[in-house]
Amino acid sequence: MSYWSPPEPRRVRLLVVDEGVDELKPLLETLRCAGYGITHAFGAMEGYRRATALQMDLVLLDVGPGSTDGFAACRLLKADPATADIPVIFLTSSASLEERLTGLRAGAVDYIVKPFDPAEVMARVEIHLALAESRRSRIAPATRSASPTDRPATNDDGAPGSDVDRMLMQAAERLILADLSHVLPLRELAARVGTHEKRLSRVFKELANRTVFEFVREARLHEAHRLLLESAMRIEEIAAAVGFSSAANFSTAFREYFNCTPSACRQAGVGRRAPDA
Repeated sequence: MSYWSPPEPRRVRLLVVDEGVDELKPLLETLRCAGYGITHAFGAMEGYRRATALQMDLVLLDVGPGSTDGFAACRLLKADPATADIPVIFLTSSASLEERLTGLRAGAVDYIVKPFDPAEVMARVEIHLALAESRRSRIAPATRSASPTDRPATNDDGAPGSDVDRMLMQAAERLILADLSHVLPLRELAARVGTHEKRLSRVFKELANRTVFEFVREARLHEAHRLLLESAMRIEEIAAAVGFSSAANFSTAFREYFNCTPSACRQAGVGRRAPDA
């Protein structure tokens, strides 16, 4: 058996997420004939819920032009340690480079543009299943993520839904930290992770004991602190890099948070490092 041969078909379960059932019939038939177990979902967030509840080996996820649900579902899957390693392949009728890059940055491993040939999809499925199996074989059992059945369904106080809330917060945190200079407005940030701003605000308040705005502000200040100590960037450049509108606003916020000015912080840091130089 070659390296690119699919794993034993009866052990492989694929989740296909697409509203166009008729359009997918040739592909689904090809996959079933190859021996794969197929689970079908009609919407991105339904697919996300099924992927977290069932042990899927790969997800084929349709993303319509202009839709954000597919990207949100992918981000949530990648934020959950139990599903982060599941390969996600996007199916799309859009040839937009911007959309493809958005999908890849959300965590997809591949992009297939419609109309597609079932044989091409099969080949890509086999490749990514083999790559995923190769990655798993290199991970020690002790460091593998817990399975969904190993994770508690509630938090310490027994409140339901805490696992989903944590995934929402982690996905939002990743989006925020990916570009502190251009953090999305709360409404758009919430939409990108598949929820609404009221729920995302509640999740941050309950799990992080701070608002989304406070989280962003602290993240910016801590990144600025790191840059002051580890880079030669000017203070004005650091302020812009972490998303402050001006160096004056940055200096004021930094002094209030760390009880020292950016210049004093840098000087103290240089002084501490000097003996090791």
